[in-house]
Amino acid sequence: VFRPCLRCRPELAPGHGLPDMCSRLAQAAAGLIDEGFLNTASVAALARRVGVTERHLRRIFGAEFGVSMLDLAQTQRLLLAKRLLTETGLPVTDVALAAGFGSVRRFNHLFLQRYGMNPRRLRKAADGVPAQTLTFALGYRPPLAWAELLGFLAQRCIAGVEHVERGRYARTLELQHGGHDFIGWIAVAHAPARFVVEVTLPVTLTPVVAPILARVRRLLDLGASPDLIDLHLGDLAAGQPGLRVPGAFDGFEVAVRAIVGQQISVAHARAVLGRIAQAFGTRVEAAPCGLATTFPRASVLAGADAAALQDTGITRMRAGAIIAVADAVATGRIALDPRAPLDATLAALRGIPGIGEWTVQYIAMRALAWPNAFPDGDAVLKRRLGCASALALRRHAARWEPWRAYAVLHLWRQDERSQPLCTAI
Repeated sequence: VFRPCLRCRPELAPGHGLPDMCSRLAQAAAGLIDEGFLNTASVAALARRVGVTERHLRRIFGAEFGVSMLDLAQTQRLLLAKRLLTETGLPVTDVALAAGFGSVRRFNHLFLQRYGMNPRRLRKAADGVPAQTLTFALGYRPPLAWAELLGFLAQRCIAGVEHVERGRYARTLELQHGGHDFIGWIAVAHAPARFVVEVTLPVTLTPVVAPILARVRRLLDLGASPDLIDLHLGDLAAGQPGLRVPGAFDGFEVAVRAIVGQQISVAHARAVLGRIAQAFGTRVEAAPCGLATTFPRASVLAGADAAALQDTGITRMRAGAIIAVADAVATGRIALDPRAPLDATLAALRGIPGIGEWTVQYIAMRALAWPNAFPDGDAVLKRRLGCASALALRRHAARWEPWRAYAVLHLWRQDERSQPLCTAI
């Protein structure tokens, strides 16, 4: 019988084991660079964000990618600029600033140096009327169970914040970037013939295109490898290939969803979340039908009055848990995104009164994108698998490691067919 040593942990998906830790830290830094982190902050700030010293980050980053972080940041700026030039009708000046360049002159120089041409040669032909929206395509590995993914999001839409209609998902957003607040909306549709999803956003959000596209990829789990995952899950995935684990456009929002949704119905949780957004969110002007307000930022709920939160329909314990998580996120003590240190983040969440293990695992599954997350106290999973205890459930689920989160989605999906809206918010 094969018994792995204590350092070899087969229950961890690739990139989550101890030997992969340096690579994972470098990848986390690269992900932040892709989102434009170095456009407004220093390498030292990036090192603090991923939890290591600047010297160590420079060393492991160079070993992983063979280039410096500043070189990668410059390349990503040029790639985003190239995309904006070819896919939009934005003026070159706006393209340069949106891509993170400090000046048009610097942009022109680097573009000519890298591509051997003036950026205007790539520019999309304009029709004489300034575009009010921009559309970008995000690729994925097929198959993609779009109807099931959209159905999951539709059943859990927060009124005024999200809307699903005619095969399209839309939501509001509020991002801080470079000392400025950007408020607006996005709409996402599937283009199966091209194996892409199309993301449309107002032109006013051009400066935050990079982080928005990265968040959409995480929300829709577009980086998944369904062939590998479905093969590992076997018969469980046979009836629904390409099922994704819905992630988080905003990790804090998912944490609030999980806290509110503990031991109540999805319909009840949606109503409460809608009242929270209405009471503490920011109004969005000129948004498409069905969208009206953003979900409140962590900094807003960190300063909220507990009684005001209770007035939305939650208990004092849950109001306190929401405020505690909001404060931890707002002050930077924890980060709720896939680049956060997994074990430390889970431990921090477990230390907050009012947050149980089911909530921790749900946050890990959606906000932290941990593919092996598994809420072993979930009543639906126990019922579907005929397990009376959490221990029995974990033993049964061991066969699905390191992709237990995907197994959870398949089991929830099967249960929803017979008992709609009985799974998690």
